[in-house]
Amino acid sequence: MDLFSEQQPEIVPLATGASWLPGFALPVMDELWSSLKQHFAVHPPQHMVTPGGYLMSVKTTSMGDFGWVSSTKGYDYSAINPANQLPWPSLPRVITQLAQTAARAAGYAAFIPDSCLVNIYEPGSKMGLHQDKDEKDFSQPIVSVSLGIPAMFLFGGAKRTDKTIKIQLQHGDVVVWGGASRRYYHGVAQVKSGVHPLTGEKRINLTLRKAR
Repeated sequence: MDLFSEQQPEIVPLATGASWLPGFALPVMDELWSSLKQHFAVHPPQHMVTPGGYLMSVKTTSMGDFGWVSSTKGYDYSAINPANQLPWPSLPRVITQLAQTAARAAGYAAFIPDSCLVNIYEPGSKMGLHQDKDEKDFSQPIVSVSLGIPAMFLFGGAKRTDKTIKIQLQHGDVVVWGGASRRYYHGVAQVKSGVHPLTGEKRINLTLRKAR
């Protein structure tokens, strides 16, 4: 897969170690969407429970050696889907290559993801400011891929109270953060109503990590 056959991608710096790549995933979107539909048939997204006992507004599922899971006991990674007791499926080649190519474009040459969290946002869903801190190796970046209706991505700093910048993410956009910004707070504002020809009334976000 050559995402740069015509020209270098647009790269918008967000912070030290963090970049926004508008439309980066569009060249492989057909294959990406096909792999996601196959995945949803076996591992449908579920509303997970937070440690506080509340249902998350987003639905989640996972791919890779480890899936991100949540319960009243806390957040963790597991090789087994707790909803059906099946192992999470391997990462499709298109998703692995997309994540690695985006990471290289953002300055991270040796990214090897072993987990992909898939979040499904419907109108009204949101994700509060949080850090990705359940992984073992913080030298590896996070790669986030957006599909479907737009969403306002909030990217802050090392403290929850730090000022956030707002980026309206569109279908096919990719955000990569690592290094100095690896544990920066980030979130998604409440998603507004909309319809996308591929995903319908949904925004789908893939977040690739090196969990273990």
